[in-house]
Amino acid sequence: MDTAQQKELLTMLKALSDEQRLTMVGMMGGTERTVGEMAVALGLTEPTISHHVSKLHAAGFLNLRMAGNQRFYMVNPRRMARFKAYAAEIDTLPTQPEREVSDNAWMDGLSLSMEDKKVLQDYTLNGKLTQLPLKEKKWLAVLRWVVSLFEHEVRYSEKQVNDIIRQIYPDYATIRRSLVEYGFMDRQPDGRLYWLMDDEQGG
Repeated sequence: MDTAQQKELLTMLKALSDEQRLTMVGMMGGTERTVGEMAVALGLTEPTISHHVSKLHAAGFLNLRMAGNQRFYMVNPRRMARFKAYAAEIDTLPTQPEREVSDNAWMDGLSLSMEDKKVLQDYTLNGKLTQLPLKEKKWLAVLRWVVSLFEHEVRYSEKQVNDIIRQIYPDYATIRRSLVEYGFMDRQPDGRLYWLMDDEQGG
């Protein structure tokens, strides 16, 4: 397990390191659930459930399906499989993680706010993501950077989207899904083509 994978595992562990979130993962393991349903089942408020859902979703553990105004969540099996694979190698973690110095000059040409660039300094190393932020505000800053890798008025195949994202982070599926969910990109119903939305600020 290399340093980048170790950081990804750490992000996953942080997202799961809560008794209520672990229970919720079990509830969404094979069945779609709404925030309201889980709030009733667990005896918690909807804002509390939403908080936990946002943590799990930002870490890539949940798939979201919209039906009108309702949001249905279910465990992302590919992400869970990745976590299990990492967990199986936990006893092979390096005893002295590599220390690399990041050259942030690549950010100079980005049309992003100083606040967004500060987030990128914390979550990237030489132009590549080291981990996915769990806080939505920071996650949106990362997505604003990712979307700058694409061009307007271009239709991308799913493979092309994956290849572009893979250049900066291995878990392209989580980022691709978030670009759509937060309104940075749109896609055909069958998922074959993707394109940038006019409003690049996201939702």
